[in-house]
Amino acid sequence: MRKTAMLAAAALLLASCASEPPHSLVTPFPAPTTGAKAQPGSSAKLPVPPASRRDQPPVRGVWLATVSRLDWPPASSVNASSPMLRISQQQQALRDKLDKLQRLGINTLFFQVKPDGTALWQSKILPWSDMLTGRIGQDPGYDPLQFVLDEAHKRGMKVHAWFNPYRVSVNTHAATVAALNRTLSLQPASIFVLHRDWVRIAGDRFVLDPGIPEARDWITSIVAEVVERYPIDGVQFDDYFYSESPGSALNDSQTYRTYGKGFASKADWRRHNTQQLIEQVSRTIHELKPDVEFGVSPAGVWRNRSHDAAGSETRGAAAYDESYADTRRWVQQGLLDYIAPQLYWPFSRSAARYDVLARWWANVVAASGTRLYIGIALYKVGEPSKLEPDWTVQGGVPELKKQLDLNESLPQIQGTILFRENYLNQPQTREAVNYLRSRWGN
Repeated sequence: MRKTAMLAAAALLLASCASEPPHSLVTPFPAPTTGAKAQPGSSAKLPVPPASRRDQPPVRGVWLATVSRLDWPPASSVNASSPMLRISQQQQALRDKLDKLQRLGINTLFFQVKPDGTALWQSKILPWSDMLTGRIGQDPGYDPLQFVLDEAHKRGMKVHAWFNPYRVSVNTHAATVAALNRTLSLQPASIFVLHRDWVRIAGDRFVLDPGIPEARDWITSIVAEVVERYPIDGVQFDDYFYSESPGSALNDSQTYRTYGKGFASKADWRRHNTQQLIEQVSRTIHELKPDVEFGVSPAGVWRNRSHDAAGSETRGAAAYDESYADTRRWVQQGLLDYIAPQLYWPFSRSAARYDVLARWWANVVAASGTRLYIGIALYKVGEPSKLEPDWTVQGGVPELKKQLDLNESLPQIQGTILFRENYLNQPQTREAVNYLRSRWGN
């Protein structure tokens, strides 16, 4: 998710909406057992997840990012003088974080297990993450996912395994290419060398082409491996489906020529590809373990009302048009146990008001069995901003309070998730964290 591309996302949010609006494709509201009208290649019948879990306590969650070691593991641990010391430092850092989260009242951890094309569990499909040792494929000497599950569950916290589905690497540097190529002799090797034909460049990163059916099957198999082997409480995909930047668009023209027959536009075909992934992952999880929740944390704007009568009164980058993710449709079709839109703006931000979007999403889930959790911008608290000065007023506490008050006042909103864990430990968020502890803490 995330805000490793924060500046690019901000630029997209403020992009002009003066261009010709796309054709309105207001999604219908089908019965979950029948689904919407099938598009070319789509399944006619969609899976029905378990009954809504509305009797659960509200989620008080936090995202813990491992990509680029943003939250964990400590960068210093990778250079420890021995493997035993590295393991000890990494495990103790996690224990310390979980202790703090427990005191804060956090009951759900969204732990990034697949930050790119590598794994933070002992996978038979992906090589070990270099985030752990500094080298892709090197065994870290323990299983971080199992460790965090054991420690979190001991503290009464649930753990959702957070996947970035399509990212292979965070950059395309020569050193990264060399590191990926060196995995060829490993078991398992990187998808970069096993299926170079699936890999594209977009947003200055190596990514999988979402239009290739075998690539979507491969991602589904990765999720299945974790669901089958680990006692996780949920699976979450972040907002990176089609992830491009203005100067680094995904070149999927050949894939479109191969697989796009029957679609009116490449945009429709791309949305269909994202739909296919969500359908098959949802079905796979619920067939393997019906009690494991499946959720997505998309960009906060589905569509702007200027483009679609069903959209929100906003002027922001829309998941439907930018990431080719029809997130509203997934709720309507019963594909998700929960949705956690990233509403990373204050009440005063006219282009994307927090309260406007929270109420819009509450209306979307109202007639569904999908739970709604709201992702809020802890990373902005205490940061000076000309466009969003509210985050620095009294340490950001009044804005944070307004957002939490609204979440708790709307019965359709059943939780709040903070982005992200390490911002709980920063000087600029101290007042806000103290407020959270007084409101949520044990």
